[in-house]
Amino acid sequence: MSFSVQLTPTSYTPDTPSFDHETHERESFLPQSSTSLSEPQPQTSLQKETQPSSSAFLARLKTLYYDNTGLLLIGSSQAFFALMNLFVKFLTDLDEPVPALELVWARMIITYLCCISYMLSTNVEYPFTGPPEVRKLLVFRGVSGFFGLFGVYYSLQYLSLSDATVLTFLAPSATGVAGYLFLKESFSRREAIAGLCSLVGVILIARPESIFGAHSPPRLPGEVADGSNGERGTPAQRVVAVCVALVGVLGATGAYTSIRAIGKRAHTLHSLAFFSLYCVVVSTLMMTVLRIPFVIPTQWKFVFLLFAVGLMGFFAQTLLILGLQRETASRGTMAVYVQILFAGTLEQIFLHVKPSVLSVLGTIIILVSAMYVALTKQKEKEKTSRPARHVHWEDGDGDEEGDLEEGLEGAQKPESLELQAPTVKA
Repeated sequence: MSFSVQLTPTSYTPDTPSFDHETHERESFLPQSSTSLSEPQPQTSLQKETQPSSSAFLARLKTLYYDNTGLLLIGSSQAFFALMNLFVKFLTDLDEPVPALELVWARMIITYLCCISYMLSTNVEYPFTGPPEVRKLLVFRGVSGFFGLFGVYYSLQYLSLSDATVLTFLAPSATGVAGYLFLKESFSRREAIAGLCSLVGVILIARPESIFGAHSPPRLPGEVADGSNGERGTPAQRVVAVCVALVGVLGATGAYTSIRAIGKRAHTLHSLAFFSLYCVVVSTLMMTVLRIPFVIPTQWKFVFLLFAVGLMGFFAQTLLILGLQRETASRGTMAVYVQILFAGTLEQIFLHVKPSVLSVLGTIIILVSAMYVALTKQKEKEKTSRPARHVHWEDGDGDEEGDLEEGLEGAQKPESLELQAPTVKA
């Protein structure tokens, strides 16, 4: 028995309910005897060249983005740091300047309240004490972060702004070395060279008096302590200020390295909460011991600027920690140098200060160095990495609380977007 099916084309007229003029016009060009789907037309040479190139470009762009997510987050944090310094500059220009320790206290109390409020509202575990396995690292992060902040504020009392700025920017290179030694992260020669070039760019922008002389006044915004760019005090006091600034560099290095060591074993705001709480406690004690008067806000502008400093600091620190959780210490801290670029831009917009030729040259050097590091990332895999040397924090009874190596695996991001063809089994 056999069956035959005969296909007859359906004829449509304008009176047909489902008549479609566009479809009718399209089908009128087809052969009347054709009852099957038309064969796909071959692509022209221009289409063949355009489609692969555009898709390959998008793939490379996505890969570049994912490879440098941490770098972009840290760079974004520097924009908020620059905004915070601008608001601090406006505060120091008021009729009643705010003491440096009060600025630290105001900024950190707002940051701490934001951290605790968010963690409580989202039911984050251990909002006040942090996870037990990284609690000691969180304490170390808070202590080292405070010394990093205190070193900057203290040095500004006796050193020029440019000299203090150059000393502060020693921290990224020191962090790369610390990550290599303690966390066994990569620290390539190209990253070291880019870091040194960025430091040269900072020197050209800041133009410290110790190198260029007093005839070249610095033009970098952010007079945090007292609004003065010149040096003060005796030579002995300036030597002490340099030593304290170097201690601050070590503190910042410890803070960056501890964030990398903690990784994703703790919530981002755990690290920030410990840092801000320690700063609040110590700044309160120091103001009490040194009998520094607390300036009470008397005008709306004062209150607005204080809250702006606190909020900008909160967003800046949050983005910084998120970035360091996703990037190695050496590459991540390279993005810290872009803060001076944001600062120069804000200075031109709000303070109407034109940059010098050396400032423009320094800006170009920093940008080129950052782009060089971002575009020449070496993808690393655990199989080719060096053997990890574990550094343990132990209690008095010998129980291990954790080590600097844990959590780094969780902090790694996908290196690239790879499309793998499915495996076909015969």
